[in-house]
Amino acid sequence: MDDQNKKNGFDDFFQNREDGQQKQEDNVQPVQADEASADSSEQASKPSYYYSYGPFKSGAPDNNVLTDGSGAGNQPISTPAQASSQEPAAASQPYSQQQGDQASFADSMPPAPVRPFSSSQSSARGGWQVKEPQRRTSFKAMFSSFIAGVLVVGSLMYAADVNNWFSKPAEATVSQQGTATATGQNSGLTAASDRPDDIAKLFETSSPAVVKIETFASPARSNGGSSADSFFEQFFGQDYPGAGSKEQNNNSNGLQATGSGTGFFFDASGYILTNQHVVGGAEKIEVTVQGYDKPLTAQLLGSDYNLDLAVLKVTDTKAFPTLKLGSSDSIKIGDWVAAIGNPYGFDHTITVGVLSAKERPISIPDEQGTRNYEHLLQTDASINPGNSGGPLLNVNGEVIGINTAVSSQAQGIGFAIPTSTIQGVLENLKNNVEVPKDPVPFIGAELADVTDAMAKQLGMDKAEGSIVSNVYYNSPAYLGDLKQFDVIIGIDGKVYNNTQDLIAAIKKRAVGDGVQLNIIRKGAKMDLTVTIGDRNKFNAEK
Repeated sequence: MDDQNKKNGFDDFFQNREDGQQKQEDNVQPVQADEASADSSEQASKPSYYYSYGPFKSGAPDNNVLTDGSGAGNQPISTPAQASSQEPAAASQPYSQQQGDQASFADSMPPAPVRPFSSSQSSARGGWQVKEPQRRTSFKAMFSSFIAGVLVVGSLMYAADVNNWFSKPAEATVSQQGTATATGQNSGLTAASDRPDDIAKLFETSSPAVVKIETFASPARSNGGSSADSFFEQFFGQDYPGAGSKEQNNNSNGLQATGSGTGFFFDASGYILTNQHVVGGAEKIEVTVQGYDKPLTAQLLGSDYNLDLAVLKVTDTKAFPTLKLGSSDSIKIGDWVAAIGNPYGFDHTITVGVLSAKERPISIPDEQGTRNYEHLLQTDASINPGNSGGPLLNVNGEVIGINTAVSSQAQGIGFAIPTSTIQGVLENLKNNVEVPKDPVPFIGAELADVTDAMAKQLGMDKAEGSIVSNVYYNSPAYLGDLKQFDVIIGIDGKVYNNTQDLIAAIKKRAVGDGVQLNIIRKGAKMDLTVTIGDRNKFNAEK
């Protein structure tokens, strides 16, 4: 339809008014006139169908608005750019008619949902999808890729294994352990190692070398009491192995069982190491070895009462399994240890714990004297009656000690003789040679603290020093003319107010040294010269 047919009187009015305003603006603002002229030329160049009525079209310009029927306000609707291929609707009617028609149309029907449109290349394919044929990968290419991947992964794994990419080198580990130890010493904290997970393998390899030891003695001798009775009663209570069952366990020779313990082979030819208190006073010793139907009779080769060590020997045609003696000096407090033994007759029992302490001294009196243990290892691995003489192992299966004692009044406090003590005397015990004893300095006198009552009777101003209650015949004190009721107040001019400090000072002297004893005799002070003697030699000469 021709746009000229739609003209009316209002168009000439608005046109003339616009021309007058344009002329006035030309004289005042030239710049704005140029802009208006550009707009007029653009208006003239636009086709008559540039404006559209009704709901939003995808090709409508950005400045189209929809208003409600009252014309209270306009709500701008922004649209995407017009596609070049889309043909817009004709709009040759005047603006007022367009506004009225548009408002009435907006009242009659709601706006249609906006359909997104884009002039980009990707949107051109939005409604039209061209299915392209998929290219198939050939088997040769897939196989080649697989082989290449295998070669790359294999090369990386080999390089990681050779260069230790994912594991720390041994030197670095040792260095870090040393650093951690130093740090722990400085801060007062130590890091415990992880609990070993190969205890089963440790037991499997070590258990065959561990034996059960049973001792027998005649009834008359047993009824009189074994020399180890008081030892076991103090550390194991009244129910130590053999207690209360001596008369019921008689063998064919009229001997009865006196006790049981543990030992282990340290030599394949049949040498067994155990505690002296396990075999002390026994007339017959039987050893039960794993894999043998009957117990083997053992011979006692050598023993030492003070060290509480003994070596037995059994004979057979084949070699026996053995345990290696390790170093007790290299193990650290907190390291894992394991004990294997026969507690209460339960053969080959293993218990696990840690090394609690080192260099522990304990003293255990019995009928033969007092055992003074030194340098013992302390562990919380369970040790019970029957474990005595058994091995205390490190995580490598090496013997670091011999389980010896445990306090019956506590839990988790066991003691073992370290291998540092054993290795120095092992050959002597094998060959039944007396083990050389370290010299023990002494003067040969029994001493006690001076009380206030004693000081008053002795005419002393105050209670000080140590009173001599007895002097052994032919002892260094006897030869130095020390007498009963003398009071020793010092050595070489140094005062010692109690007996404990005085004895400690004497033990620090070397055997053969001459000392001046400062004493008080019958209220008068005097000095005596005494030569320090060796207790071991003195006892041997008695």
